[in-house]
Amino acid sequence: MAQKSPIACYSWLQQTQLKKTGQVMSEPSENTGAAPAETNPLLKAWVTPFATPPFDEISPEHFLPAFEQAFADHSAEIAAIVHDPAAPDFANTITALERSGKLLNKVSAVFYDLVSAHSNPAILEIDKEVSLRMARHWNPIMMNAVLFGRIAQLHENRTSLNLTPEQLRLLERTYTRFHRAGAGLSEEAKARMAEINEKLAQLGTSFSHHLLGDEQEWFMELGEDDRQGLPESFVAAAKAAAEDRGMAGKAIVTLSRSSVEPFLKGSARRDLREKVYKAFTARGDNGNANDNNETIVEILKLREESANLLGYPTFAAYRLEDSMAKTPDAVRVLLERVWKPARARALADRDEMQALITTEGGNFQLAPWDWRYYAEKLRLQRANFDDAAIKPFLTLDHMIAAAFDCATRLFGITFEERKDVPAWHPDVRVWEVKDRDGKHKALFYGDYYARPSKRSGAWMTSLRDQQKLDVETAPLVINVCNFAKGAGGEPSLLSPDDARTLFHEFGHGLHGMLSNVTYPSLSGTSVFTDFVELPSQLYEHWQERPEVLQQFARHYQTGEPLPDDLLQRFLAARKFNQGFATVEFVSSALLDLEFHTQPAAAAQDVRAFERQELEKIGMPGEIAMRHRPTQFGHIFSGDHYAAGYYSYMWSEVMDADAFGAFEEAGNIFDPAVAKRLHDDIYSTGGSVDPEAAYEAFRGRPPEPDALLRRRGLLDAAQAA
Repeated sequence: MAQKSPIACYSWLQQTQLKKTGQVMSEPSENTGAAPAETNPLLKAWVTPFATPPFDEISPEHFLPAFEQAFADHSAEIAAIVHDPAAPDFANTITALERSGKLLNKVSAVFYDLVSAHSNPAILEIDKEVSLRMARHWNPIMMNAVLFGRIAQLHENRTSLNLTPEQLRLLERTYTRFHRAGAGLSEEAKARMAEINEKLAQLGTSFSHHLLGDEQEWFMELGEDDRQGLPESFVAAAKAAAEDRGMAGKAIVTLSRSSVEPFLKGSARRDLREKVYKAFTARGDNGNANDNNETIVEILKLREESANLLGYPTFAAYRLEDSMAKTPDAVRVLLERVWKPARARALADRDEMQALITTEGGNFQLAPWDWRYYAEKLRLQRANFDDAAIKPFLTLDHMIAAAFDCATRLFGITFEERKDVPAWHPDVRVWEVKDRDGKHKALFYGDYYARPSKRSGAWMTSLRDQQKLDVETAPLVINVCNFAKGAGGEPSLLSPDDARTLFHEFGHGLHGMLSNVTYPSLSGTSVFTDFVELPSQLYEHWQERPEVLQQFARHYQTGEPLPDDLLQRFLAARKFNQGFATVEFVSSALLDLEFHTQPAAAAQDVRAFERQELEKIGMPGEIAMRHRPTQFGHIFSGDHYAAGYYSYMWSEVMDADAFGAFEEAGNIFDPAVAKRLHDDIYSTGGSVDPEAAYEAFRGRPPEPDALLRRRGLLDAAQAA
C-alpha cells in the first residue's frame, strides 16, 4: 500500500472498505449553519475536467452537511428496495443495491482522501463524528431482515435465475457480505453487533489519529556535527522536511519511514541512531494522550465478541473464512515455512555484522538501531554496493516515467499530464490515461512527497471506481507515497526500496485503472485481501529489471545512464539482507495472527503479549517487527487487514510464480503473456474467483517455492 520493502504497503483498502463494503450510516445531526446545498461544492454537479472533485472549492465545513444529505439519500434508496411490493429479482434487489449510495460514495471518497493525505485539525475533528455516524448508517442496512430475506431468496434460487457469470459472482458476494455482517442474527444479537460496530469505528479512528499525532509532534534537528555519514541527498531532504515545518535553513529527521530508514542506514552517530530508532518504534506507546495500548485491548475484545456472535471461535476464524487462505492454520503453515529459513539467514548476517564491529574496534553488541548501518557496510563488503551509490540515478520523475513505460509496453495505455485538474495539494500531479486506441481510460493522481498533513506509509485508493452499470464510468485512481522531497529545486532521489514502493502502488493503481466490469462492487481492487497484493507485488518485478534500469536510471546531475558495473552490483545485491526483511515482516504477521486467534484476555497487557509471542518464535533481539502493535495501522486503524497482514506473503507466492511466465517466454513484455495478465488478473476485479483467475493466467496453481527462491531463502529452507 509501502513504508516499503515489497511487503510494507499501507492499508490503502481501508478507505474503499468504507465505500464499498460498508461498515457504516444514518442518524442526522443538527445542521451546523454551514453553507446551504446550492452553494456546497460536494452537493453540486462538478463542472471540472472529467467531472473531478473541485478540491480548490471544498472546505471542511462542507462535509457534514454533504454527509447528512448523502445518508438521507442512501437511506431512501434502501427503503425503496426493502418496501418494493414486487417479488425480489436480480434487477429490483441486487442491481438496485449497486445503484444506491452514489452521493455517499462521492462524498466519502473526497473526505477520506483528505483525512489520510492532507488533513488538518478541522478535518480530523469531523472524522471523529463521521466515523460514528457511518457505523450508525450502515448497521441498519447490513442487518435489515427484509432486505437480507430478498437477497437470501435470490441466492437460494441462483441456479435458476439465468445470470451471467459476473451477475452470479455479484449475487454470491452480496449474500456473503450481508450474512457476515450479521443480517441473519436475532434482534438482540443485531443490536449488540450494532453497538460493537459503532465502538470499533470510533476506536479505529482514534488509533489512526493517535499515530498521526505522535508522528507530527516529534522531530530531531541535525546540526553540522550530527550529519556524519549522511549522504548529501539525505541532508537535502532533511532541509526540505524542515522547510515544510516552517524551519527554513535547518535540517530535521522526522518519523516518516522515508526519513528514519535512510538515517539509520547512513548515520555514523550511534547515539543519534538510537534516539531516532527508539522514537520511531515507540509511536503510539509513549504513555501520553496518543497512547494506543488501551485502544488495542478494547478493539481485540470487541472483535472477539463480534466473531462469537456470528458463530466463530475467534476473529481470525471469522476473517479468514472469506479469503483464499480460509483458515488460521493455513496462514500459520505459510508463515512458519518462511520464518525458519529467514531467521537462520538473519542470525548468520547478525554474526557477520558483530564480527565487523569487533574488527573496527567497537566494544558493544549489535543493537536494533545498528542493524541497517552495519548491514550497509556488510553489503558494501560482500557486493561492493550501497544504496547511496545508486540513489543519484533513481530520480522520482524517471521512476514515474519507467512505471508508465512498462504499463504502455504491457497494456498499451498511455499517460499525458494534465495541469487543469484540481487536486488537494500543489504537489499532487494528475495524468490522463488513454487506451491503445486513444480513448479516455482513467485519471491517475500521484501524491508522492512526505508532509506533516499526511499519514505515514504508501497506499492506493480511488475517488471514483470503474463501472458500466448505467453509463460507462472511467475511474479516478490515486497513489500516495511519502518520499523525501529534494531541497532547493533539486529532484527527489529514491532508494531502491522507494522505487519498489512506487512500482508497488502503481501496480495497485493499474488494478483500478484497467478494471473492466459492469458492477461497482466488483470493480478494480474489490477482491480478497490475500489476492489484492498480487497485481501490486507482481509489478515490482519490472522495476528491478536491467531492461528498465538501463533506460530510465539516469544521474540527476549529468544525465548519464546507470553504469553497467553499478547495475550488475545492484542486481547482485538484491537478495542481500532478505533474512532481516523477511523476519521483520513475518514477525508482524505472526503477531497479528496471535492477536486474533488467542482469547482477547491474553492481550490485556499489550507489551507483555508482544514480548511473550516474540520469545515464543525466537525473534532475534537485534531486529524489531516492521510494525509494533501500537503503530500497526494495517490491523488497528480499521479491520481490513486484521488477521490478514499475512496477505502480502500469500500474494507473493503468486507474484513470484506469475513473473516466471514472462521469464519462460524470454521477454518481460511478451504480448501473449501480457494479454493474459490483463484479461485474467488486472481487468477482472472481483468478478472472478481469485484461484480461477490465477489459474486462467498461469495455466496451473502457483508453485510454492517461488517465494523462497525470489527472496534467496530456498537453500536455507532446504537446509532447515
